[in-house]
Amino acid sequence: MRDTKESRLLLVLLVVVAFALITMDIRGGENSPLDRPRQAAQSVFGPVENAVSGVVDPVGNAVDAVRDSDGRSSTISRLQRENTALKQQLGSKDITRNRAQELDKLLKTAGAGQYAIKGAQVIAIGAAQGFSWTVTIDAGSRDGIARDMTVINGDGLVGRVTTVGPSTATVLLANDPDFTVGTRLENSMELGFASGQGDRPMRVELLNGKAAVHRGDRLVTFGSQAGKPFVPGVPVGKVTGIDPSGGNLTKTLLVQPFVGFSRLDIVGVVVVGPRTDPRDSVLPAKPTPSPKPKPKAPASPTAPASPGSTQTDGSLPPASATSTPTGSRG
Repeated sequence: MRDTKESRLLLVLLVVVAFALITMDIRGGENSPLDRPRQAAQSVFGPVENAVSGVVDPVGNAVDAVRDSDGRSSTISRLQRENTALKQQLGSKDITRNRAQELDKLLKTAGAGQYAIKGAQVIAIGAAQGFSWTVTIDAGSRDGIARDMTVINGDGLVGRVTTVGPSTATVLLANDPDFTVGTRLENSMELGFASGQGDRPMRVELLNGKAAVHRGDRLVTFGSQAGKPFVPGVPVGKVTGIDPSGGNLTKTLLVQPFVGFSRLDIVGVVVVGPRTDPRDSVLPAKPTPSPKPKPKAPASPTAPASPGSTQTDGSLPPASATSTPTGSRG
């Protein structure tokens, strides 16, 4: 199109008319003279607009979905992390509950024996080579731990400290074959020496081969000089077998330890022993056997009634021991 005076004049005229129409529409408000033409145009072009919108909207939605995908992915990741954290909290509650129970038993045992202890947790186990039974605890010289200290838990004797580092220590367990501890039978002065046998019961050699021992009898430590390596009165185990002495000077016992060495967690290292020997006070009280019910006495047999007798209930009374003859022969 050529740029002529007529075309420029037409453009200016159209702009002026457009401004005039806009001004009339704004001033008219709801009574605008352009309202009817606008409605007519809307009725004509509305379906076309809707059709175009139906074609374009899926594309726009796809673009919005791509734009929002990063946000949704981060939300899913956050929810997954929260779910994992909740599962860990549920699992940790069970662990915390078990540890609280173990700590409670440990404190009761230490209180009964008047042992001053340093609490610790088992963080590693020793190598199984060479039939060695050891564990590592998370307490060391910085915590007042020293070599040859007694280690206990809520059930009884765990072992003794063998090596000490600044923040950790190694404990030789009581079931190790190289472990030996002096023992004393409950309610007696019979002494012996217990040795570990791995996952089998401990072996105890009593000094008195004629000592009266029974299955179920319990043993405690009789202690060492100055409380090292063992303090007195710590529960060791109960007798499960007795080997006949056969005339020997000693008697051999098989003793099941009170401590479960394969499930150790919370332990206590005795840093100060008791002032006096607690003897058997650390052992739990034996359960009192319930009395056996007395057998019922058998019912006494009832004598059969003789014929011709009458009782108050309508039956015949028993016959008398003597009878009177009704007559005699002349």
